[in-house]
Amino acid sequence: MKKEIVCIVCPKGCRIQVTGSEAQVDSIEGNQCPRGRAYAESEFIDPCRILTSSVRLLGARRKMLPVRSSKAISKKQLMNCMEQIRQAEIKAPVKLHQVIIADILGTGADMVACMPVAEKQED
Repeated sequence: MKKEIVCIVCPKGCRIQVTGSEAQVDSIEGNQCPRGRAYAESEFIDPCRILTSSVRLLGARRKMLPVRSSKAISKKQLMNCMEQIRQAEIKAPVKLHQVIIADILGTGADMVACMPVAEKQED
């Protein structure tokens, strides 16, 4: 299998050609630094992304709370994580970076609040 990966580690945007099998890299060409090589290898074998989404919010003026993963999650697990996020809801008040879902699906990543939210005040 051969794949071209555009490196995002620095602004150069090297076009890196990686060949190998599903679990092994045979060759990497086109990187201009060691960090690019490491990125391309990781992206080829198991690409990971920060997951951003929102969860239902109760007891506040807004209805949804923006959340993100505390670390990158394998792309293979993103859709399953989204299913768990869709089922989640949190009651206000919420603190910035408060853990909303701990260790989502055993990934080692927590889903954390991206903003603080106060309780809805009665008029």
